[in-house]
Amino acid sequence: MSRNKYPEETHQLIIHVSMELFLTKGYEKTSLQDIIDNLGGLTKGAIYHHFKSKEDILIAVVNHICNDNSSKMGAIRDNKTLSGKEKLEKMFSDSLSNPNQKNLFSVTPNLLDNPTFLTYYIKVVTQDTIPNYVVPVIREGVKDGSIKTDYPDELADMIMVLSDIWLNPLIFKVSEEQLIRKAKLLDQVLKTYGIHIFTDSSINKLSYFRTISTK
Repeated sequence: MSRNKYPEETHQLIIHVSMELFLTKGYEKTSLQDIIDNLGGLTKGAIYHHFKSKEDILIAVVNHICNDNSSKMGAIRDNKTLSGKEKLEKMFSDSLSNPNQKNLFSVTPNLLDNPTFLTYYIKVVTQDTIPNYVVPVIREGVKDGSIKTDYPDELADMIMVLSDIWLNPLIFKVSEEQLIRKAKLLDQVLKTYGIHIFTDSSINKLSYFRTISTK
């Protein structure tokens, strides 16, 4: 396959092959040569034409896994039948229940050992998720009275930093008991603002993802 004749097909092929390898062997144990060997004759040059490194391939794989998240989050944000509090809680519950989350935790390595991907992850949270989805629904919640705070933007930052970083088993390696205690503490804090994110079901999901991330 010519890399120049069908560049988009080549790009997608690399992503799909890499994703399958990351899921079966793990990111750390998958080499660029493994990817090349499964590309049906493509060369290392073809890979480097599309991606600068294995970490860049990982970012593309994660984007592929999560490609429907933005549309789902946007649909919740724009739902006229829900209060701001209900929107925020639904965003979290739907995110944890998304079947793609299993693949996401399976392919993603320990973020502290991969600074490039950690930086990318933090940028997505701080530059996309927080301003485009979390801040609007918290502001709406303040306006409709379902969320109680004088600091909606700062509350959005706090929730996302604590839930997506402090509670993330790909960053903080903790026991199941420690993870549950952290989730319950955060839920206790958020109840003072009228928010109830970490139900028993969501905590069970977090515990499950922890087991995947520790394999």
